[in-house]
Amino acid sequence: MRRFFGVTILAAVCLAFAGALMITVWHISGTQAPVDLPGLLVENLEASGVEHPITAVLLNFRSYDTLLEIGVLVIAGIAGISMAKTTSLEDPLLRTSDSLLYALQRWFVPLMLVLAGYLLWAGSDRPGGAFQAGAVLAASGVMMRLGGIPMEFLRPGVLLRLGLALGFSVFLLVAVASALAGDAFLAYPEAFNKPLILVIETVLTFSIAMVLLALFVSAPVNGAEEPEEGERG
Repeated sequence: MRRFFGVTILAAVCLAFAGALMITVWHISGTQAPVDLPGLLVENLEASGVEHPITAVLLNFRSYDTLLEIGVLVIAGIAGISMAKTTSLEDPLLRTSDSLLYALQRWFVPLMLVLAGYLLWAGSDRPGGAFQAGAVLAASGVMMRLGGIPMEFLRPGVLLRLGLALGFSVFLLVAVASALAGDAFLAYPEAFNKPLILVIETVLTFSIAMVLLALFVSAPVNGAEEPEEGERG
């Protein structure tokens, strides 16, 4: 009964908050004149430092949203690793020799690495960018993982922590530096728009790939468990 009472109060608070948010949005949309967002984007695209509108929105005009999204991904990666069944993030049963998978790795992993690099570079003026490149990079890591190839950077330690936090840390550092320089938070200096976006996207690619791969390896597909104290040699 006590638990039911607590859940009811929580649900009521959530509904009240959602209702207040809906009323606020309705009021704002009714009092403000319509804004031609595509037109504004076209007018300011040259000042963004990139030529593709989606990249301009994600990494410049609304980069604060992207920064928060990366923060959520990092938290998800850390949470996934903390719930891993083995502290080494390794599944010993995957260490098997599969000639077909080995052949696929020899051909596909190098191609996927090149594709990830292309998607990263192409994001400035065509579809692509850090999220797509990071996903392809993580997929190549998954293929290596399924083939039982050891990946030392996934062992708990400095490399794993650095890989997870690098993208968010560099992104946040650029934001703070721009604010300290007298501009708005995440307002890049006009002369360094493109270089800063390229640096941010590069480190985000590695961090996104690391987060996705860490989430994959933190749940062994064969249900591997940490050996008991007496079983350790």
